[in-house]
Amino acid sequence: MPELRVGAQQLQVALQTNLLDALLAGGVAVPYSCRAGSCHACLVRCVEGEPQDLQPEALAADKRAEGWRLACQCRVLGDLQVEPFDPQRDGLAARVVDLDWPSPQVLRLRLQPARPLRYRPGQHLLLWSEQGVARPYSLASVPGEDDWLEFHIDCRLPGAFCDAARRLQVGDGLRLGELRGGALHYDADWQTRPLWLLAAGTGLAPLYGLLREALRQEHQGAIRLLHVAHDAAEHYLASELQVLAAQHANLQVELVTAAQLPAALAELRLVSRQTLALLCGHPKTVDSFARRLYMAGLPRSQMLADVFLTRT
Repeated sequence: MPELRVGAQQLQVALQTNLLDALLAGGVAVPYSCRAGSCHACLVRCVEGEPQDLQPEALAADKRAEGWRLACQCRVLGDLQVEPFDPQRDGLAARVVDLDWPSPQVLRLRLQPARPLRYRPGQHLLLWSEQGVARPYSLASVPGEDDWLEFHIDCRLPGAFCDAARRLQVGDGLRLGELRGGALHYDADWQTRPLWLLAAGTGLAPLYGLLREALRQEHQGAIRLLHVAHDAAEHYLASELQVLAAQHANLQVELVTAAQLPAALAELRLVSRQTLALLCGHPKTVDSFARRLYMAGLPRSQMLADVFLTRT
């Protein structure tokens, strides 16, 4: 049986055992959330040996070169020594500089990192609570325009990170983990193309950043933003979006509830084959967006989608 070593701890594990399962069974406190290679909470660094990696493309080449692997996507094939990601050692310190509740269930969190962080709108950042809980969140801020990193945290359901986030106060510390690119981005070459932004819930967070980036770059094409929420009270950025729409004649904002969504989607009409669509939210809602856009004549290649997996 292969030997799995973590610090001074030695574990005997069965061949082909999932690395995350082996670590958890041995009492090693490795955070995890999605188990699908998306959240990146279960990062470990291979010190000796190499596991079978079922999703090598999930990590950037430089991270892999440093020995980092996603424990949930690896199987133990031989003797292996690993070090779990330590937010105190491997993460970047950050401080809460502002927080508010734009709706009863959404926390808008603004952080100041200990050193400047280079990022692009649409990217994700892993946040670590003081209790050692890690979750990825999309950046809603715009580099060069905002002096903070902004995140929109859906606190409708109880969860380890959400419960900790509810207790945060200005001045509290968090640790920042891996920064990575999602499917969403804004390209300067899109200047004259119609742009559709379709978001569900806090899937609005990255699209809010990308919208402001497009406007900052003086996007010339028409921009249509549709936000779907459970009810009207959960359109948590309604006032900010309405201000932007009043300032930019090429921006149209539509706020619909879940009950109104089928009718709103049925009314979508493609006005240009050059249209690009950015979609974000719960997988089922994003799928409904994509299916309607495809039926309206928009090629799949002109849709960029990011889905939010359920977190606890």
